[in-house]
Amino acid sequence: MPTTLRMTKMPKKFETALPALIDRHQKQLLEGWLSQQRNSGTWTAEDESDTKSQTTRFLAELRKATAAGQIEDMQAREWAGTRELLEEVSRARALRGFTPSQTALFVFSLKGPLFALLREESGNAEKLATEMWTATLLLDRLGLYTIEFFLKTREEVIARQHAEMLELSTPVVQLWEGILAVPLIGTLDSARTQVVMENLLQEIVTTGAEIAIIDITGVPTVDTLVAQHLLKTVSAARLMGADCIISGIRPQIAQTIVHLGVDLSVTSKATMADAFELALRRVGKTVVDRAKPIRTPAE
Repeated sequence: MPTTLRMTKMPKKFETALPALIDRHQKQLLEGWLSQQRNSGTWTAEDESDTKSQTTRFLAELRKATAAGQIEDMQAREWAGTRELLEEVSRARALRGFTPSQTALFVFSLKGPLFALLREESGNAEKLATEMWTATLLLDRLGLYTIEFFLKTREEVIARQHAEMLELSTPVVQLWEGILAVPLIGTLDSARTQVVMENLLQEIVTTGAEIAIIDITGVPTVDTLVAQHLLKTVSAARLMGADCIISGIRPQIAQTIVHLGVDLSVTSKATMADAFELALRRVGKTVVDRAKPIRTPAE
């Protein structure tokens, strides 16, 4: 059986003067690059030490990758060190509140001193045009990679903050032994309902609560979807052995629920106080007004 040979396409190699230029003028490039960044106002004196270290490392990685002749593919293994450094810079600046433009200037500000050296070193116009075009494409790609990773990091930060806010906005409070309360404020969507359900069920297990009051005074509107979310939470609590009472149903919300034809199938009260009083009775507790004397039948 004949053997089929599969030819692997080798990456195209480019000859460029950039590695030799960086070797000969590294100090001049560093000074010019740092000056450009300093004048842009993207970092303060406190950042100078880290920025100097990052620029030195970047030039070393840039020289190594371009010396290998790999210019087009930024995902090639020759650029692994450069990508790691740019990810480090992007992540640090995203966490410190820099803008995408300020972060991208780390790479783009190298163009000025680098192009100045290319004009001095190139012997003819054709060679100068070729080298400047190569350097422009290269730095543009690296700058775009920096922005993309910056945005990815910021999205991760926003997602984490959103999750933390969900946790904070869905507290489960123990009002009394055996009685929990979940005060809801704002829009109730699928993601938030899941957090509410998980927190409530965990507290039911931890405290052994028999009653859970879900207060929706702060929920602006209740539509079919919100009602379904409430029913899911109530059903899950029942499976864990706890009854639910919904409080805070305003007249407008009550009318909406009736018009939608939604059957909540759960005890409801107008206010949290009414729901708490009912919950106390269900667990066998009595509220006594100590300001009023308790009269016995003999009196």
